[in-house]
Amino acid sequence: MKNVKFYPEERIGLFIDGSNLYAAARALDFDIDYKNLLEIFSSSGRLIRAYYYTALMEEQDYLPIRPLVDWLDYNGYTMVTKPTKEFTDSTGRKKIKGNMDMELAIDVLEMAEHIDHIVLFSGDGDFKRLVDAVQKRGCRVTVVSTFRTSPPMVADELRRQADNFIELGDLTDIVARDSNSEGGQPAGHIEDNQHTGYVEDSQAIDVEVPASSSEETLEKN
Repeated sequence: MKNVKFYPEERIGLFIDGSNLYAAARALDFDIDYKNLLEIFSSSGRLIRAYYYTALMEEQDYLPIRPLVDWLDYNGYTMVTKPTKEFTDSTGRKKIKGNMDMELAIDVLEMAEHIDHIVLFSGDGDFKRLVDAVQKRGCRVTVVSTFRTSPPMVADELRRQADNFIELGDLTDIVARDSNSEGGQPAGHIEDNQHTGYVEDSQAIDVEVPASSSEETLEKN
């Protein structure tokens, strides 16, 4: 990959902040082909583990993201999920939130002694301290995100801390999902992210729940 050196005997670990990567790819107007993504890094070194993190709105009867989650689980990814939490704010409005930062950080720290190169798919600046910690343990860290959106999806402090940065837009030709392809994983997404099952904001900013129920909203759309 351009500007990033992977060594044949290097042990690689992928850590994918699912909602963050989805938002970045959507901002760049393409869907990720996770089969190709796995193959690219498998051929770059010794891929030890590929983790994928996402919070799910499990109270919904149907989640469009569920087929994708199941596909990833059966095709080489280690899925880390948890249900979102619903609460009522001070104004009486119902909101939901789900944050996978803690789960991702713990796995990175636990795996640091078993891998040489951590590839973090997230632009969340909160991970700067995590990157610094594993670098001190001897790991190289590559961040994959994008600065081609407005505003940029990657925090400047995270990009500066990482050993390498891969611009997601530069990978479009090799990781963009072909919408006409019959093979590979399900798309798992629809345009209205309220119905994807994702809590999209990786910064854990609360997302309002629509006033109508999930079933009513889906029927209207």
